[in-house]
Amino acid sequence: MMVGVAGKRADDSWQAYARELGVNLQRARLAKGLSQERVAHLAGIAGFTYQKFEKGESRPGTPMNPQLLTLVSLSQVLEVPIVDLLPDFQPDVSR
Repeated sequence: MMVGVAGKRADDSWQAYARELGVNLQRARLAKGLSQERVAHLAGIAGFTYQKFEKGESRPGTPMNPQLLTLVSLSQVLEVPIVDLLPDFQPDVSR
């Protein structure tokens, strides 16, 4: 399957957005002094899944796309509003 220029730009933008979300998760976790495993346990997700989230991935080479329930759980565990976890830019999701 061939990806057009717009599709490639959207993919790159989404990967950058996911990476920044991962960085924001890591910053919030470190500010709370929690381990990745502890955050994962309290949020009800697997430790490996959370580790990948901090890298901005769900699978190697695939940007993370967590469910809303997971984001809400993580924001509650980290005691930060969801908006503080989200990057300051909007990803290009056009295809």
